[in-house]
Amino acid sequence: MTALTVTLALVATVALLLRWQRPAWYWMTFGIVLAVVRVLVRYSSVMDACGLTVPPSRWRLALARMASRPVPESRAPRILRLRPTRTGLVLRVKLRAGQDAFDFSASADRLRHSFVMQNVTAREIRSGVVELRMTGYDVLKRVHMPTLASGPGPMRVPVAMREDGEVFYRDYRQTPHALNVGATQSGKSVYQRNLVAGLAALDVALVGIDCKQGVELAPLARRFTALADNPDTAAELLDALVEHMADVYQLIRREQRLSADVPDAEITADIWDLPDDLRPTPIVLVVDEVAELALYATRDEEKRRDRIITALVRLAQLGRAAGIYLEICGQRFGSELGKGITMLRAQLTGRTAHRVNDETSANMAFGDIASDAVLATIQIRTDRPGTAVACDSSGGWVRIRTPHLTLRRAVNTCNSHADRTPAIAALTAFRPVLPSLVKAPAPATETAPVLA
Repeated sequence: MTALTVTLALVATVALLLRWQRPAWYWMTFGIVLAVVRVLVRYSSVMDACGLTVPPSRWRLALARMASRPVPESRAPRILRLRPTRTGLVLRVKLRAGQDAFDFSASADRLRHSFVMQNVTAREIRSGVVELRMTGYDVLKRVHMPTLASGPGPMRVPVAMREDGEVFYRDYRQTPHALNVGATQSGKSVYQRNLVAGLAALDVALVGIDCKQGVELAPLARRFTALADNPDTAAELLDALVEHMADVYQLIRREQRLSADVPDAEITADIWDLPDDLRPTPIVLVVDEVAELALYATRDEEKRRDRIITALVRLAQLGRAAGIYLEICGQRFGSELGKGITMLRAQLTGRTAHRVNDETSANMAFGDIASDAVLATIQIRTDRPGTAVACDSSGGWVRIRTPHLTLRRAVNTCNSHADRTPAIAALTAFRPVLPSLVKAPAPATETAPVLA
């Protein structure tokens, strides 16, 4: 009996230590079993307490009265599948007549407390089927990106971890242009650094505009096809991109193949349906601080500003089919930056907001899309850098957190993929001039004097 007590105490101590220091290990060893038992045992009572049951049908009540039996109880949604994952549980349920997927979304917080889980999100899989994705621990506390079994895709980059345990991807084919806002020390630059490091391994041309004299993007310049570090150069670079876009459209027009004997699937209106030997290299334009391009103090600077914003709006409106994608970053992105800014923001489908200093900044990103995302953004804590709210024009949003990536690791990644940097004729004048890589000499070793 003593040995059994000592063993149980030791197991309990190990479980508590793992839950405190290594929550992921605790979940894989103890948490999954406890959570599955808890969900299955409490399921009916929790559904009833959360108002997610339906009363018995009329024919069941009639049969009960005819047989003089007790009134049947309310019925909970039927469990179709319960699948454990490395971060939580996925519960798929079949709705009863009269139920709606919104009922589960509204009760997500009550389900989280009832099942003792870290987070619960609900989404409709198909008509009559809802999936509850439960997270067993705080996956955003220590972000560890999982090893992906296959490549992310031609224009799909994993950049962060979602609060439901899934990987958050920046998919340029699905969301061509995006806005990334956040206050100082919010993790906005680290998000951008992860994005550039992920794109470095793909066959894509990186074009950067960093008006902070290039302090953010210049260290990564070996992987950049073009780079501008001041507003004057940025204006010329954007004009060159607009001209390149026009040339790409001329290429698409020549290769559309609209003859009667060409199958419909081979008719193209963008670069992705062109043959591989004719397809231009896709371009991702990264703007580090958009406010520096929109501010002006003199009449000449105002003309330059209008020229820059006009070029950005043209690229946002027309660039997708030509394979030009925008990644706009800044602390604020509102109408106070002048005319054309609201038009530019309307073209940026993807929205990512890190911690902001006021509610107005969050409204600039999400106010016209999802009011709930505004509330979630202003609740981001200062001790969680890298935490953000990601949203798109559909109104759906999710909390994410970017893993910390040091500048040295990002530089090493870009340098290792420097051979992938394509040369684009229209952007040759803006190719960053860099010294050749020279290995540091080995430190000299001093020899001890020989004593006679």
